Amino acid sequence: MHDLVIRGGTIVDGSGAASIEGDIAVDNGTITAVGGTASRGREELDARGLIVAPGWVDIHTHYDGQVTWDPYLTPSGWHGVTTAVMGNCGVGFAPARPDRRDWLIGLMEGVEDIPGTALAEGIRWEWETFPQYLDALEKMPRAMDIATQVPHGAVRAYIMGDRGADNEVATDDDIRQMAAIVADGVRAGALGFSTSRTRLHRAVDGREVPGTFANAKEMVELGRAVKRGGYGVVEIASDMTPKQDEFAWMTALSRETGLPITYALVQNAAHPGKWRALLDQTAEARASGANITAQVACRPVGVLLGLQSRVQPFTTCPSYMAIADKPLDERVRLMRDPALKARILAESAQNTKREWFRPAGQFDNIFALGDPPNYEPTPEQSIAHVAAAVGRDPNEYLYDLMLQREGRELLYFPTLNYADRNFDALDTMLRHPDTVLSLSDGGAHCGVICDASAPTFLLTHWVKGRTRGPRLGLEQAVRLQTRRTAEVYGLFDRGLLKPGLKADINVIDLDNLRLDPPVMAYDLPAQGRRLLQRGHGYRATIVSGQVTWRDGEATGALPGHLIRGPQSPR
Repeated sequence: MHDLVIRGGTIVDGSGAASIEGDIAVDNGTITAVGGTASRGREELDARGLIVAPGWVDIHTHYDGQVTWDPYLTPSGWHGVTTAVMGNCGVGFAPARPDRRDWLIGLMEGVEDIPGTALAEGIRWEWETFPQYLDALEKMPRAMDIATQVPHGAVRAYIMGDRGADNEVATDDDIRQMAAIVADGVRAGALGFSTSRTRLHRAVDGREVPGTFANAKEMVELGRAVKRGGYGVVEIASDMTPKQDEFAWMTALSRETGLPITYALVQNAAHPGKWRALLDQTAEARASGANITAQVACRPVGVLLGLQSRVQPFTTCPSYMAIADKPLDERVRLMRDPALKARILAESAQNTKREWFRPAGQFDNIFALGDPPNYEPTPEQSIAHVAAAVGRDPNEYLYDLMLQREGRELLYFPTLNYADRNFDALDTMLRHPDTVLSLSDGGAHCGVICDASAPTFLLTHWVKGRTRGPRLGLEQAVRLQTRRTAEVYGLFDRGLLKPGLKADINVIDLDNLRLDPPVMAYDLPAQGRRLLQRGHGYRATIVSGQVTWRDGEATGALPGHLIRGPQSPR
């Protein structure tokens, strides 16, 4: 008798091969049969009419703090994620000298928009070194597997103090000490090393992440340290400017060490064609023997605007600022007053401080998100177009729209990956052989973005719902977020439904799979707020053979553990 049998499902095994109808058997947390079994299971799941796929492997999350108090890692746990990789973008909480803890919290708050009060309240500091951080994570039972990387920002601050935080040039001795920490972290089980080289990433004090301007010598030596530690990924968030300089050291490092290097690739409206040039450069680097892969998203990076969001078009208007601290219901009541509305709209028209939001040029790029949420709106659905169609000022139309649903309406302001007002760039990125699906940012950007639902969106939009361009096949979509992501990070024990591999499995009602609109919750420690988005249609999520989620509810099973280093098939 097997521990678990999943009966009669449509098996999409993660390899990209055509689906088959059949059963899956599990014993001792491992898949033991795929296709059929005559034996019964101590537990059986009826999967007739359902999709059976590997658990999602999400390689770009920021649960570095939340992982110390939340065994379920919501919202990712709601969306079929069975493995989450943290420590991205050069930010994290180890190594951490006791007198730098608050600074590290401020760095994470500034870069990833996670409330610092929640981190300060929730984290129980049981470590100083990176290996001690891993030991602390390993103690806690959890519903999914987790892995992390050594973050450049924390390492630089640990060794260089304020010089590191100020992005001063590292001395040879600084680099030697940082390299020792990186190598020790990889030996202890880190899946690699991460760094931020984009000026978009700043701490709450306005300073760029330590390492943003690190020279090629520092980057190559820290990459070599990963190799000395064993094996790991070098993950980079970079502006790739100039791209020749970045690719020069990346290519040289990967060719020398054999290590995989992965960088974030997005389409920027300021340089809408740069992503193509970067993909061409990636292909050239790979042709020369470098293992470089671009991390790409499956939907635009879009800021959600609203009265509960951290930002909205009237945030800096003096008349709005006067009521900004009032409860939502009271703000809505006051904003419906015609006199206050007129003052806010007048101030908005004259406001020059909104560097991130200039209404004269952006109303054509703001949309009602709607229910179900629409992440691929047409130009005709923009605030500018809809307001003009009804003969209204777009600023006033947007104001009234935000007051709908008692002030809980959200507006969608895509900022990246939507320069051409369609998904053509994303479509090419997703299908490109030199890319990997990523950038969900689970656990991060709590006040303005909610993209941890990206694994579900890949199916609801790209497989089921897309109407303005080609769709992805189900087998291809599943492969993108299972075997493909797992293999980039050396996790060859998962991401595939095959005998001998780890029994991480999703059972999905694809016909009824859907996303709710995001909602603002205040459920982080210290009542910290975060945008959350539920998915419906996951009949079961299974980790190491145990059902952790059933029909959207946690079962209480906590079979997840800390992954230490690359994993071979069992």
